[in-house]
Amino acid sequence: MHGSRGVGAFAGRKRASAVVLGAALLITGCSSSDDKGGEPDAGAGITQQPKDSDPFWVNPDGNAARQVAALEKDGRKAEAGQIRKIAEQPVAEWISPENPEEQARGFTEAADKADRTALLVLYNIPHRDCGQYSQGGASDGNAYRDFVDGVAKGIGDRPATVILEPDAVLHLVDGCTPEEFHEERYDLLKGAVAKLKGLRNTKVYLDAGNAGWGNPDQIHEPLKWAGVDQADGFSVNVSNFYSTEESIAYGKRLSAKTGGKPFVIDTSRNGNGPYTAGAADERWCNPPGRALGETPTTKTADPLVDAYLWVKRPGESDGECKGGPKAGQWWADYALKLAGSTG
Repeated sequence: MHGSRGVGAFAGRKRASAVVLGAALLITGCSSSDDKGGEPDAGAGITQQPKDSDPFWVNPDGNAARQVAALEKDGRKAEAGQIRKIAEQPVAEWISPENPEEQARGFTEAADKADRTALLVLYNIPHRDCGQYSQGGASDGNAYRDFVDGVAKGIGDRPATVILEPDAVLHLVDGCTPEEFHEERYDLLKGAVAKLKGLRNTKVYLDAGNAGWGNPDQIHEPLKWAGVDQADGFSVNVSNFYSTEESIAYGKRLSAKTGGKPFVIDTSRNGNGPYTAGAADERWCNPPGRALGETPTTKTADPLVDAYLWVKRPGESDGECKGGPKAGQWWADYALKLAGSTG
């Protein structure tokens, strides 16, 4: 079984949207208008969550917020109310290869002005996703180092939490990434951890797969080779559907083998657990009947869990499967089903 696979959800999207948004944030300045950190938004009236339990930035102009505004304008109040469940929560911003410095600066400046922390994902490792929906990544090691350097410059001293390269370590272990690329990938990941940890207010979590994959015995040493000792911890369940309980159990077993490192869990779509029908190698891709999971918070069920996060952006497609659009594109019908299945 391969890793998150659903990570494919993001490759196509950010080619234009993040660059545009990052630039827009820089232009508008996104000045805070109240003590909740309110900013100019898509018209949906999106504000920040309470900082003590959820310190991460809610983008008031994200896809879900725009969908809410459009539905309300059309008088579709019930549907708008469902999508608002997504729009009101902080979701990760996936940095695309084009203009990474400008994107990182735009997101972290907007978050900082709202007195919140930007949640960013770097997903650009060379030979990414083993030819699946999100194949690609940086053209070579030097291009990747330049990408990470740009992100680091963009973040600067502002607060940020970075999820580093979903599936990158896992695919070194499961046979998906050819052996010839292993040494370089370990070097690139370790270098990225070091670069980002050199920033004053940046936390880094190196991705470590999910509860449905293998055994922690298979991945704990590769995580160390990739720099987890220097990172703040690791992430689990990115773009996947395993329950929070299963993810905590997996993470705790892995933590015990990595010097007690804490971890974060992607709870964005795990409300109903994993999909078990259909072809096993496609269960991760736009599975029906799923639901939003626990909302993002730093108040978790275990002291080793630093946060529940929405790393995968609910409502954006995993890829062209089960009737979905290209990976990373907003899919309103799927978003409504996710939200509608959530209490």
